[in-house]
Amino acid sequence: MTTTASLQSTVPEISAQDRAARLTNAGSAWAERIDADRSKANLTYAVDGAGAGSVATTIRAGKHSFVVDEPAALAGDDAGASPVEYALGALVGCQVVVYRLYAQQLGIPFDDIVIRAEADLDAARLLGADESVRAGFSEVRLDIEFSGPETNERYAELRDAVDAHCPVLDIFQNPTPVMTTVTRA
Repeated sequence: MTTTASLQSTVPEISAQDRAARLTNAGSAWAERIDADRSKANLTYAVDGAGAGSVATTIRAGKHSFVVDEPAALAGDDAGASPVEYALGALVGCQVVVYRLYAQQLGIPFDDIVIRAEADLDAARLLGADESVRAGFSEVRLDIEFSGPETNERYAELRDAVDAHCPVLDIFQNPTPVMTTVTRA
């Protein structure tokens, strides 16, 4: 597996001890809120996007912004990752969060985690050449690599917990209703 250690990042370094404390404190705080009022578990997320350049989109998500684009072969300027790459990135990011959360809860330590997501997409549907194939991914493969002291069996136990609780994995694995409204400005 290719590691992502060489990527430039603005994410601050954190010790394993500090990470464990933050995960424990956040888990306890959420559990208390949900126990006191079950509706506190209901979260709503919103992201806004506007067309830019050839086929790019500028995205605003809370206080964060980023560009989604396509490579030149798909009429883009390659100013950012493609929508499907962001989808895979969302899956990898969610997996890392949930692995860390459940590792802490289950007492299954690991030193490092690196996840690679790879997916197959038949562009014939996208380009209108074959309506019989799926427009989205036909398969997604996750390769999860740990360094740590536990046995393969314990890491399999952790994987089962993550598979049962990862929100983005659930989005990939199960149909999610989408309601679309089109308006004219």
